[in-house]
Amino acid sequence: MPDNEEGSLNFHYAEFVIEAGKIKEFAQAIGLVNPIYFNKEAALLQGFKNIPVPPTFATVIDFWNDHGFYQLFGFLKLHPENVLHGEQSFEYVETMYAGDRISAVVTIKEISHKYGKTFYFLETIYKNQLSETVMLNHATLIEVGL
Repeated sequence: MPDNEEGSLNFHYAEFVIEAGKIKEFAQAIGLVNPIYFNKEAALLQGFKNIPVPPTFATVIDFWNDHGFYQLFGFLKLHPENVLHGEQSFEYVETMYAGDRISAVVTIKEISHKYGKTFYFLETIYKNQLSETVMLNHATLIEVGL
């Protein structure tokens, strides 16, 4: 299953086009009221080049993707009912905007076993259409037995 020279496991999400409507829905869902997430003119007045994505928007990319998070479970041979969300952190490198085309690659950095559980340490690198890294996501999935 390794697909790079170092032998680590990589999973490629499908390219995701960020739609202004998805930004608006996500902003509403998490209770944001700042007009920059709802109105391009408000975003431009605040110095943005388009409607920016809110913090943690990468979860939308992961879950609304044609080749997304649940396919990652299949790639790792995990059943969603046996997986817990461990910790997660985001590093924001550049702003993502409505209209950006985002590609993302998940690298399984480490797999370890402890206390009858399997821990998957993941790093996802998100890049825009210019191949610029815009975000890094570090997450831990924990597989538990039934």
